[in-house]
Amino acid sequence: MRTLNVDVIRDTVRELCVQANHEIREDQIAALERGLAEEQSPLGCQVISQLLENATVAARERVAFCQDTGYAVIFLELGQDVRLTGGSLTEAINVGVAEGYREGYLRASLVKSPIDRVNTGDNTPAMIYTNLVEGDGVKLTVLIKGAGCDNMSAIRMLTPAQGVEGMVDFVVETIKKAGPSASPPVTVGIGMGGTFDKAAVMAKWALTRTAGEPSPNPEIAELERRIRQAINDTGIGPAGFGGTVTALSVHVESMATHIAAFPVAINLDCHSHRVREIEL
Repeated sequence: MRTLNVDVIRDTVRELCVQANHEIREDQIAALERGLAEEQSPLGCQVISQLLENATVAARERVAFCQDTGYAVIFLELGQDVRLTGGSLTEAINVGVAEGYREGYLRASLVKSPIDRVNTGDNTPAMIYTNLVEGDGVKLTVLIKGAGCDNMSAIRMLTPAQGVEGMVDFVVETIKKAGPSASPPVTVGIGMGGTFDKAAVMAKWALTRTAGEPSPNPEIAELERRIRQAINDTGIGPAGFGGTVTALSVHVESMATHIAAFPVAINLDCHSHRVREIEL
């Protein structure tokens, strides 16, 4: 059995929080460049060009790509043959987030509760999802989520009779309702199946995939292509100024569900699509 001190996880979370906010991942840069090549609106092209320039400046100057440095979503894939030592895993992750946000000069955005709007002061607690897997590996994925795009996310319990057509209509409806508020061009994570809560987690997890990489399931990959086209046909465009690129990427995750259910969750991420991951 492998032994791992939680201090290692703490330090890694700290570094990933800073890196995710300062350096847009290469696959997202490539997605923006593809979007620039596809965009037909001069104003839309200007917006995407500015986003690419902003990414360059943020990485060079070590400053946040976006002023909304969001909340930290931590996906932890923990091998069942790993024994954690040195204290609480949850506490280690939260200390890592707090240190990263302080050392990276990142805005603390969390309040104690929806009712008590007092800032927690250090951007904790983190939103932590732990998944036990085989082996002795540990994988950490940090997703930084701002409120503008997250507020535009949605979930609906469709009926099996509504099927895929109903799901596509729901996605497009959500995008139209979001308009410029989600800060397009967006990345769209979709969770399909499972239960009410599981679909939402899958939608958020879908955002961590390599930008624009199709599902390995050909049927799902075709669905992703179809949804992206339907979204881009809305004409919302970059920053909501109109154009042909409203979505850079659409990622669908699917799993088994009840015979009477068709849960669909849509989690949107704005042009400040910030993800970092590492295997320990």
